[in-house]
Amino acid sequence: MSAEIVREPGYDIAGDVSFELEELDDLVGELVVEYGERAARDARIVALRLGLGGQRPETLTRIGARYDLARDRARQLYTKSVGRIVREAARSGHRSGPVFAHRYPLDVGDLRLVRMLLAETYATDTDLVAMEWSYLKLRLAGHEQADAKRVAGYVMQRILGWQKKTASILAKLHVPADGVAPLPLDDVEWSGGVAAPLPVESARVADADDDGRGRFYLAKAGRDVAYDSAMTARLLRTLDADPAVAAFQEEPTALTYRFDGDEQVHYPAVAARLVDGRTMLVDVVPLGRIAFHRNRIQSALGREYAHERGWGWLAWTGSALGAAQLRERSVDAALAQQLATELEQGPYDRTALATISADTGLELLDLAGLVLRNDWQWDRMPMRLRS
Repeated sequence: MSAEIVREPGYDIAGDVSFELEELDDLVGELVVEYGERAARDARIVALRLGLGGQRPETLTRIGARYDLARDRARQLYTKSVGRIVREAARSGHRSGPVFAHRYPLDVGDLRLVRMLLAETYATDTDLVAMEWSYLKLRLAGHEQADAKRVAGYVMQRILGWQKKTASILAKLHVPADGVAPLPLDDVEWSGGVAAPLPVESARVADADDDGRGRFYLAKAGRDVAYDSAMTARLLRTLDADPAVAAFQEEPTALTYRFDGDEQVHYPAVAARLVDGRTMLVDVVPLGRIAFHRNRIQSALGREYAHERGWGWLAWTGSALGAAQLRERSVDAALAQQLATELEQGPYDRTALATISADTGLELLDLAGLVLRNDWQWDRMPMRLRS
């Protein structure tokens, strides 16, 4: 699968969502937690940078601000920590090795690896750290450092090439309207009342100009707009091309909440005003991660913020499937009852989830639908499902 294919306007990420892909995140998270027992701050930097546990990756600028570090120092600490994590995993024979080696075999050509890593990057909304994730995956699979660097570099080159091509198209006002799927307005959760005005500036300040972010000129905004991932860029392009949209403002607010004892800040992707006068807040929530507890907290905050202002709310998943469709997803009734009964007796860990998936054919989207339908809690780092 090429970079161009995974970023086509009509591309649906549902086909790339799987337990196997999420297992990679969990295994890296396990390694980082173990490393954190000896270097807590540095492990936290790695977790924030990679977006472990389903959260969005953070820019080095923002990580530096969090720990009162220069951006380059944050990068140095991240790089040093990853090197140590990889070496410790190899020395200890950690169980992540066979899993990564099976997914990224040593005898596979660069092109196949690049295509796979690009598809995974898009499905997990992690373009901001595509090079870092690609390198780490390959190193844990046993690829030599030079080989991992080369392939990870190719992945980043494809992403940067796509960004440059897209910026050029938009700068010439050749918005590719044909094939651009309109926003699923039927899925918007509308609120009554008079809509508050559209914000006129982004709430994201500390790292708005971080050089790891992509940028392109959008006509409806009348300026360059920054984005962290191809999913967000695709949403912004859709808004710019959709005749139903009059104007929009990216990252219009900062939502604060506490998670695992720490204060967190989340920036919903965009607020858009339609030509009929309605306004909606739209956030990018990758389909495979829409049921994770952290993301559900963020969505609940976004919905509350939007409805307080008389706006609609939409969690945009990069797929024709959204939360509403997942809740209605058909899952074997006996299997659903088995899960419900067993969760009443205690939580599932990753091993239990892997076992029931292997034994019954339960897919990740099936589980996501059940979590949303039954209001279960699906945590990450470590993975845990409870009723």
